[in-house]
Amino acid sequence: MFNIKKYNEINDFLKKTRKSAKIVAISKNHPLKSVLEAIDAGVKIFGENRVQEAKEKFQKLKQDNTTIELHLTGPLQSNKVKDAIQIFDVFHTLDREKIALEFSKHKELLQNKKFFLQVNTGKETTKSGIFPEHTKDFLFFLKQEMKLPIIGLMCIPPIDEDPVYHFNQLKLLAKENKIEELSIGMSNDYTKALQFNPTYIRLGTILFGKRL
Repeated sequence: MFNIKKYNEINDFLKKTRKSAKIVAISKNHPLKSVLEAIDAGVKIFGENRVQEAKEKFQKLKQDNTTIELHLTGPLQSNKVKDAIQIFDVFHTLDREKIALEFSKHKELLQNKKFFLQVNTGKETTKSGIFPEHTKDFLFFLKQEMKLPIIGLMCIPPIDEDPVYHFNQLKLLAKENKIEELSIGMSNDYTKALQFNPTYIRLGTILFGKRL
């Protein structure tokens, strides 16, 4: 069930504090019924982690409602890239050369797409993303060589560390590389992320409850 009260509460807080962050409602592992409840509440931006699940839930919805924007917020396999382009509008997890090369094969389909480079600020072996020290070179590769529309940086802080350190690290990397936008903040740390004026905060559990 979608928590309309909490969604309105967070939206009101964003307006009151004059924050321009947009909420990506992370609907992964939640049924179509919950998505429809969210749409009825005025939600237009959704996040999914898997291509097949996203297609099953959103293909018809997006055809019927062109204002819906769908974001990929999970890792992507190279053999799913073309399918992902067909359904997603914004990609938050571009994280390696192989995926970038696959996207570059479909430049004619990328005209209105947007990409965030995922940075592994905690250098965790269990997480995707490039290490901070490789950001500059990899951005050059993505933007100048692959000609991909990179608009920002994204990170997921280690669960047992202060997220503020990692958000600040990402903000500094963005400034250093003349990147404007950030995708940071989830249900447990979005209030801290808002200090850094992100473009998107990615909220799942706080809006949809625990995953099925």
